[in-house]
Amino acid sequence: MALTDQLRSTDLSDPGQWPPSLRAAAVAAALALVLLFGARVFAVDAEYALLRSAQSEETDLRRRFEQGQRRAADLEGYREQIAEIERSFGTELGRLSPTTEIPGLLADLSQAGLNAGLEERLFHPMEEQQREFYAELAVHLRLSGDYHQFGRFVSDIAAIPRLVTLHDIHIRPLNEGETGELVLDVIARTYRHLDEGEGLP
Repeated sequence: MALTDQLRSTDLSDPGQWPPSLRAAAVAAALALVLLFGARVFAVDAEYALLRSAQSEETDLRRRFEQGQRRAADLEGYREQIAEIERSFGTELGRLSPTTEIPGLLADLSQAGLNAGLEERLFHPMEEQQREFYAELAVHLRLSGDYHQFGRFVSDIAAIPRLVTLHDIHIRPLNEGETGELVLDVIARTYRHLDEGEGLP
């Protein structure tokens, strides 16, 4: 009997009564549909994963492009900043003392204290420390006087043409429990160029 005749004579609502060939054909068709559906799902999942990856890459590229665009827009400003930094660095570099001026600078430190009316209680130059392209000489100063004299001393130090910085500043009464005269302990640092051949190995 032909398949079409079997289909006409079979009650399709009762699969248990179907002839074996029709059941086999139905199972094969269902299996084919499941396989096609599974293949389609895997293909869609794979395509979706590729799409997500491409979207993520697009977002990253867009972000990098926008950052690059901002940098490009700011390039002239960066160039101006670099030029200003180089000018400032050149100015500060010019404030480094040559070796021959160090004794004069030490004398300037001492003179600044005297000009301010301070009494010098300690003037202790420490060992010079070499850095990459400059050397640093620290001097421990202990001076006594009042706040106004300390202010004048700091102002005079700032007016020295060569670079001098003040560190570890401590102010205390000269005599514990008494008001009036004060003691200033400070480390003054001055800097000089390293001569040719000097410097860290």
